[in-house]
Amino acid sequence: MRLRSPWPPRLPAGDGPPAERLAEALAGDILGGRLQSGDRLPAHRPLAWQLGIGIGSVTRAYATLERRGLVRSVRGRGTFVAASPNGTAQMLDLSANMPPPMFSDRALARTLGRLARTVDPALFNVYPPVAGHIEHRRIMAHWLAELGVDLAPDQLLLTSGAQQALGVALAAARASTPVMLTEALTYPGMLSLARQAGLCVQGLPMDAQGLLPAALDHALRQHAPRRCVLYVTPTMHNPTTATMSAGRRRDIARLCSRHDALIIEDDVYDCAPDTALPPLVTLAPERTFYVSSLSKTLSPGLRIGALAPPQGFMQAARDALLSASLMIAPLSYAMMAQWMLDGTAASVRQSLRGEAERRRALAQSVLGPHLVLPPYDAFHAWMPMPLARAQAFGAQAARQGVTVSLPRPFMVHAEEAGAPAGIRLCLGPTPLPDLREALHRLRHVLDGMDNSVT
Repeated sequence: MRLRSPWPPRLPAGDGPPAERLAEALAGDILGGRLQSGDRLPAHRPLAWQLGIGIGSVTRAYATLERRGLVRSVRGRGTFVAASPNGTAQMLDLSANMPPPMFSDRALARTLGRLARTVDPALFNVYPPVAGHIEHRRIMAHWLAELGVDLAPDQLLLTSGAQQALGVALAAARASTPVMLTEALTYPGMLSLARQAGLCVQGLPMDAQGLLPAALDHALRQHAPRRCVLYVTPTMHNPTTATMSAGRRRDIARLCSRHDALIIEDDVYDCAPDTALPPLVTLAPERTFYVSSLSKTLSPGLRIGALAPPQGFMQAARDALLSASLMIAPLSYAMMAQWMLDGTAASVRQSLRGEAERRRALAQSVLGPHLVLPPYDAFHAWMPMPLARAQAFGAQAARQGVTVSLPRPFMVHAEEAGAPAGIRLCLGPTPLPDLREALHRLRHVLDGMDNSVT
């Protein structure tokens, strides 16, 4: 005899197709713990009769739940809840900000086979120059030129990732200024570097395009005659995804020139040439430390960054890089060169842009108005909300088996009342079916918070 289903049939009101409404009702009860692993779902035909819908709608709803991994069908027995969010299933991690893996085992094996036949043994037999081998700097300069940043190879320092490049830039600028200005929400790694260096860090107000020029002007006047350094991410700001217009960029560059402020430009998310969005280094090269990296636009495993200091700071930057005593692995150099010379890197960069668009559209379709639509091709998204709500959301998301980035690490002044906050979602490394399920769980959390009585 078949077990009777414990689920009381219901079909939420709405304009959507019956299959979608039924799937969401069942998913909400599974994720909310009202149905447990192993519970049987009602049989198709009786459920369709009770709800007054077609049997095909029930079939489509159950198929949707099965694709999400919430139910499993057993031939001849029925459909059962597959997992409980409070069980021991693996957490779905949306907190690691990386692109999805694009290099298959076969592609990596092919690259390593070519390198075995062609690589220069001298790469492995001596220490590399402090700034990197000149041929690798030429290759990196060409890569950046394709993105609209024209730099001579001897202007570049190659670093072990963007984090080291930021640290070197900050160390070189530190002798000229005790104050770092940045967006009110900003990259936690840079906040840590600045505080370790003993700098006074001031967060400035933002809008949908990022840093507000009027706030920057006020801060620069406030600190005069002391010189300041501005750390800013004009393209796909981390965490808010804000991207500055050309006019905003020109305003920022003009203000820094007027007040003789230095700029550290974090451009790690720039993945396509766009003459309408000039990097700050092209607007104020005499004062801008330009930072780029391959980790966000090609492969996190390469750990190769690039720093272009202003001309007057080149020696200070070289000294700081030497004292950091971290060199890029020779194999990473060789793989970078191979991929950029044979066209693999450009192909992967283009594929990543398409994948970013697909994942961005998925997140928007599930989270709708809760999500700030990312304007650029990268793999993080932003849900603005007050700090207390964000903390509660993160805790509830964890109970649903999803890890997200909480706001405090990004906040320059977390103690300020009304300081901007929110949740960063990283859409890259999670496989697409898991990402879809994670987003649906987060939507369930949001709906529950919106419907709760406070």
